[in-house]
Amino acid sequence: MSAVATGGGTIARAHADGRADGRAELRDAATVLLVRDGPDGIEAMVLRRNLRSDFIGGAYVFPGGAIDPGDSDPEAYANCAGLDDADASTRLGIERDGLAVWVAGVRECFEEAGLLLARTRGSERVLSFADPEVAARFDEHRRAVDDGRRTLAEVCAREDIELAADDLVPVARWITPVVASRRYDTWFLLGRGPREQVALHDDREVIANLWVRPATALAAHRRGELDMMYPTVCLLEWLAAAGSADAALAAAAALGEITAVEPRIVDDGRGGRLLSVAGDPEYGSAPDAVGPGEHVAGAELLRLCRARVLAHHGEGD
Repeated sequence: MSAVATGGGTIARAHADGRADGRAELRDAATVLLVRDGPDGIEAMVLRRNLRSDFIGGAYVFPGGAIDPGDSDPEAYANCAGLDDADASTRLGIERDGLAVWVAGVRECFEEAGLLLARTRGSERVLSFADPEVAARFDEHRRAVDDGRRTLAEVCAREDIELAADDLVPVARWITPVVASRRYDTWFLLGRGPREQVALHDDREVIANLWVRPATALAAHRRGELDMMYPTVCLLEWLAAAGSADAALAAAAALGEITAVEPRIVDDGRGGRLLSVAGDPEYGSAPDAVGPGEHVAGAELLRLCRARVLAHHGEGD
């Protein structure tokens, strides 16, 4: 896995590169790969999107979502432990507001999965929700942050905690194909799952959560039992190869410049469509599979992702 230079700019900006020809706007996003060691090796947290979602409904994803304007608020930055905006932006190869990626990743994990990557201020230990009263209090915080009644910075002030930004490492950047009905420029961060917190789901955007061995999830995907986007598949393969949480985190720390991956949906020459990535023969030569102003919906994108997995990664179990 190659790990990104974007060449200036800021996070939480509006991308208008496709809007003139009717393409979907490209939004910045952050996703977090939470890992832990289970009885049979490394496990990753995946969430199932609501079946009624208008984009990739029912798919299994890592916690994450679009970067909100509040994620780059100075109060949010002030509560990030061990990482400031200058360092975060340098890591991402941009001018400023790189730290918004970390804030958004922590916020989305908390909102979608109920897992808060934070520590008591000045402590090195990630928060424990083992005490039922503490767990209930933070569940109320989660609901308040999710519906906009409270910011993550306000939670930090009330609880005297700081976000464990220094525990998250960038490992990949993927950009949704230009012809998709929704598009995201997504940074993936890797971190260790909190030991004394139990994952929840909001029953709104997310209807299930699962700690799963990467190899198990990949085999289920190949059998058609778990819908997943291609970036999720590739990152699960990377985690499976690492074998343990420690090995994955060590590999992440050793990554150099992260190269953005932007798949294309191209004409296969037989009236069908292919999901193609840089290095494929057709990536730079085949035309887009849809015309100007047309879009590929999430369900079709999921189908193309699995078709690529079966074609390039084998049928599996």
